[in-house]
Amino acid sequence: MPCDQTQNQLHGYLDGELDAISAANFEKHLETCPDCKQTLAAEESLHRSIQQAGLYERAPESLRRKLLGEPQQQLPAVRAFPAPRVHPWRWLAAAAALLLAVLLGWQQLQKPRGLTEVQLMAASLVDAHLRSLQPGHLTDVESTDQHTVKPWFDGRIDFAPPVRDFASDGFPLLGGRLDVAGGKTVAALVYSRRKHIINVFVEKAQPDNYWNGAGEAQGYHWLAWQQNGFSFCAVSDVAPSDLAQLQQLFVAQ
Repeated sequence: MPCDQTQNQLHGYLDGELDAISAANFEKHLETCPDCKQTLAAEESLHRSIQQAGLYERAPESLRRKLLGEPQQQLPAVRAFPAPRVHPWRWLAAAAALLLAVLLGWQQLQKPRGLTEVQLMAASLVDAHLRSLQPGHLTDVESTDQHTVKPWFDGRIDFAPPVRDFASDGFPLLGGRLDVAGGKTVAALVYSRRKHIINVFVEKAQPDNYWNGAGEAQGYHWLAWQQNGFSFCAVSDVAPSDLAQLQQLFVAQ
């Protein structure tokens, strides 16, 4: 069986699509997972081979004259174009841009002062919420039937998230999906509230990381709690009171 991290994170890491926390956790995972390390090396080798294949070929001079509309008689019979000169300042600009990217990446990997572990994880979940709003990313299984959504997770993750439809209370179930946050695979239950999307992220509760808190990141509200051996975090742009009402519906199950 391939490693779950290979399936869920490797290509996002290779293409630079993971958030900073997920990328750092995946790099730690690489230190202990030979499968992911081998697959990553093969993918990087493939990328280099494509880049070094020399597939570029210069267009003929006659095509350039046709595109520019230059009369044939105004051009010498043979016209050579010298290779473009690379000015030193362009190398300096490229080096400065690379240095800036490295510094920004390093800052992202550093733990911001004053943030708790719950707040850091919530920031990662807000990133996941934003990704889900892109077309085609909201649900892996689209259904308002909890008896369709809940079995879909069987065999895809090592726990069964509690799935309920709260349509009668104003929170209809839309479906579910798998997502990655903080370097871990989590279940995402998708609800709507007056045309707004709410993602409820679920994972098995960790004994050394008690979830309990609320806050705001990037203009989105989040509410985290633990219940019956699970950690929950609801994320949306609805009012905090709506998230609190949804939490109470879960607690009352």
